[in-house]
Amino acid sequence: MSNDHTDVQEFFAARAADWDARFPDDGPAFETGVAELGLRPGDAVLDAGCGTGRALPALRRAVGPSGVVIGADLTPAMLAAAVRAGRDTDGHLLLADVARLPLRDRSLDAVFGAGLVSHLPEPAENLRELARVVRPGGRLALFHAIGRAALAARQGRQITPGDLRAEANLRPLLASSGWRMTRYIDEDALFLALAVRQD
Repeated sequence: MSNDHTDVQEFFAARAADWDARFPDDGPAFETGVAELGLRPGDAVLDAGCGTGRALPALRRAVGPSGVVIGADLTPAMLAAAVRAGRDTDGHLLLADVARLPLRDRSLDAVFGAGLVSHLPEPAENLRELARVVRPGGRLALFHAIGRAALAARQGRQITPGDLRAEANLRPLLASSGWRMTRYIDEDALFLALAVRQD
């Protein structure tokens, strides 16, 4: 495991126990993000970097009882928090690195990634791995319950030109990774980039 992954694990392991309590008002934003993914009953969807599983209930409602919901995360403490919250009933939890998913090629209809992009050690390569497991025409939602400017203000920093979530950076990154961006929203209460898997 690389140092990058170790750093990510340590960051989230230290915050897992009180993660949900720190962001109690994010529920409606998650609902909006999942709704924008356009899932249908029976679809198969991956929550990549699912953390404590806050998106899993909305994903389950979207795909219904016949659908498949998988929540994958690198940090055991986050998955343990998801189980304590009862979210393992909404999807199958998988201890896995999104850089090397134990899933078949083209086996999913969609991927939801909350707060994911900024934690990817090799963004282009990692987004290509997400594309590998999604069928052509399948969808990707890169989501955050807060926009770039609001998040920077919360963290006491400025947005930098190199921010991967900036549209000018994200669009070509996705294009080079097998995705075509179809929608981009960056508002105070929502960040959402939607993309379609290219053939």
